[in-house]
Amino acid sequence: MTERRPPGIPFESWVDKQIRDAERRGEFARLPGAGKPLPPGTDTSYDELWWIRRKMAREGLSVLPPTLALRKEAEDALAAAYAAPSERIVRKIITDVNVKLRDMMFKPPPGPPLGMKPYDVEAVVREWREHREDRATAGESGASGESDV
Repeated sequence: MTERRPPGIPFESWVDKQIRDAERRGEFARLPGAGKPLPPGTDTSYDELWWIRRKMAREGLSVLPPTLALRKEAEDALAAAYAAPSERIVRKIITDVNVKLRDMMFKPPPGPPLGMKPYDVEAVVREWREHREDRATAGESGASGESDV
């Protein structure tokens, strides 16, 4: 238990004296993390949600505003469509994400503006075919031992 600050002694000097006395007694010597840097994300300002942020970082979680999450989902869907094994799957992936994009477009934005419009299914299928032909051509030239150079 700490003693009370005597009247007439400035608060800062009294606190400094308490710390010096505790150091002399060795009370700071065996604290967990002594001599190590503060863990990343340690902020000196007060944040009442610090424990939630730390738990989310530890669990690898992140929360994006709905429009940004949809933007990421749409970009991932486009990449998945280009890697799809069949035209039917390309059409399904793009059609599904377009439904979500249109739905978000006609609602007031819950966060930053989406800044996207639905994909043109036929254009994506056309590009998918071109990528597929390019991969097939590259595979044939690699299999026969020829070089593209």
